[in-house]
Amino acid sequence: MNNPRNDTWRHQVLRWLVLGVFIFFTGTAAYIQLIEGNEYFNRAEREVVRYITTYPPRGEVFDRNGEYLIQNLVCYDLMVIPVETSKKGIDTLRLSQITGTSVNRLKRAFRDARKAGRIASPVAKHLTVEAKLKLDEWNLQGFYTVPRTMRQYPRKTGGNLFGSICEVSEKFLNERNQDGYYTVGDYIGEQGLESSYEKYLRGEKGRVRQYKYEDHSVANEVEVEAVAGKNLTTTIDVRLQAFAEELMEGKVGSVVAIEPSTGEILAMASSPTFDPNELLVGRGRGNNYVRLLNEPRGPMLNRAVKSPLPPGSTFKLLNGLIGLQEGVLRPGYRYSCDRGYKSGRVKMGCHEHRSPLDLDFAIATSCNAYFANVFRNILENKKYKSPKEGYVAWKEYVNSFGFGARLGVDLYGEASGTVMSREYYDKLYHNSWNALTLISLSIGQGEIQSTTLQLANFAATIANRGYYYIPHLVKAIEGQDSIDIKYRTPHITPVDKHHFETIIKGMWRGVNVDGTGQIARLEGYDVCGKTGTAENPLGEDHSTFITFAPRNNPKIAVAVYVEHGVWGSTAAAPIASLIEELYLTDTVARPWLVEQVKNLKLDYYNAYDRKKKK
Repeated sequence: MNNPRNDTWRHQVLRWLVLGVFIFFTGTAAYIQLIEGNEYFNRAEREVVRYITTYPPRGEVFDRNGEYLIQNLVCYDLMVIPVETSKKGIDTLRLSQITGTSVNRLKRAFRDARKAGRIASPVAKHLTVEAKLKLDEWNLQGFYTVPRTMRQYPRKTGGNLFGSICEVSEKFLNERNQDGYYTVGDYIGEQGLESSYEKYLRGEKGRVRQYKYEDHSVANEVEVEAVAGKNLTTTIDVRLQAFAEELMEGKVGSVVAIEPSTGEILAMASSPTFDPNELLVGRGRGNNYVRLLNEPRGPMLNRAVKSPLPPGSTFKLLNGLIGLQEGVLRPGYRYSCDRGYKSGRVKMGCHEHRSPLDLDFAIATSCNAYFANVFRNILENKKYKSPKEGYVAWKEYVNSFGFGARLGVDLYGEASGTVMSREYYDKLYHNSWNALTLISLSIGQGEIQSTTLQLANFAATIANRGYYYIPHLVKAIEGQDSIDIKYRTPHITPVDKHHFETIIKGMWRGVNVDGTGQIARLEGYDVCGKTGTAENPLGEDHSTFITFAPRNNPKIAVAVYVEHGVWGSTAAAPIASLIEELYLTDTVARPWLVEQVKNLKLDYYNAYDRKKKK
């Protein structure tokens, strides 16, 4: 029989045992939280773990001969994490002296950074190595530096061709950051090659886990290695590029030189331009960029690809080719020119020369009347039911030479130029028009517009006797076997090869015998060329010239467009000729012509500036 007293004693012992265990664990937990917890917390305060983005060096850019076009300079950005900064405050005066940043600018940066909380924000940018070492020595709590890329341009060329790098905008981050690569404070290529090849040049960011201990020692653990951007080898001949910019100084216009056998762009100069080293590198970039945008002559605009204008008399060559292919023109056909073309009420003037004349002489002397007859015969060809159908066929020929559409050059923002549709003219003239209505198209006037790039491509197409490669600026990308196949695929026109020989004969005569382009003659190189004077209702006529050399096995094709440059032989032809001379002979033996080009005064530009400012 059980004793009730024994049961009571056992229950009491069990209760005290359970209570003791409870008190032990409760006390232990309290000790950990209240005593050791404070120590852990204090240690956490003293031992910081942060994740740092490491930025790769941006890919560098070379010319076709391996000379630097765009080079990297090491600089640093000073970052801050506000919650980690000292509660005693920051010596902004000392920080200002080290970083070269004004106190007010630093205070604004701190205010912006506080909004980000625990996210690192930039305080000062483009710091020198010396500034970085001073900051490292100071060991300012909550601050650290990260290496970044700053660009330099050794030859100080290509301001509006190569582009620049800038900080990504909030608009870009919200609307165009499709792959999520960019964050606040990142840099990105802007305009030119820097923009169009951004995905190759930027590289891949890395990430480091950094431990900072209470004794101020630091340990880094690499989580993701940064991958350097890819270097680019361009098609540009930097010596030729610099010379083209030198010749175009003080003028408004552009130059494009192409290697016909590959479509590689040897030079692309747009004037006016600027020294990218002086204006778009470092802390003054923002203010300088705004000033350049507001300049009346538009130095930021790459006119070679973005400024379509009438091609003028250079376009006569294409009408000649179409006429030959369509069978409405033969080399021996002769037309009269009595200081111009007249048909009913339609009149088109021309300069004085002997008459009648055949195709060779018409090209050499740039006769308006001759090509007005050719154009009219193309549209009124009896194999078409009407001139409107003839125009549609004519337009297809023109488009096949790269006019009226983007060629596909590896630059963003290329303009397409203008070749109007039949429907456009139907609407404009209420379905009542014919060949005479559009007669100005025979000499590259009227509604037709082209870029200098398209004109250079046209010259290359003639040089190749009927085909072209899409003009491009990059020859090789580091780590890739070849460039995009589209730049290696020929575009063949529907004009038979032997017709080009007829046109080339006239171009050669125009430079070497008795034509308007004789200033471009180079002894021993059989230069072929065609001048153009594009009518301009807003001032002096534009000066144009297209050329290639040598006549057989061409090495270079050039187009020059000088706005308000008067005659084609006045400004454009001498510039193109000097560029050809330097490329083909490796020297310039006509210093007098260089001086003539440099000293050329084009008085209309003052009025041009005033007009732009209104």
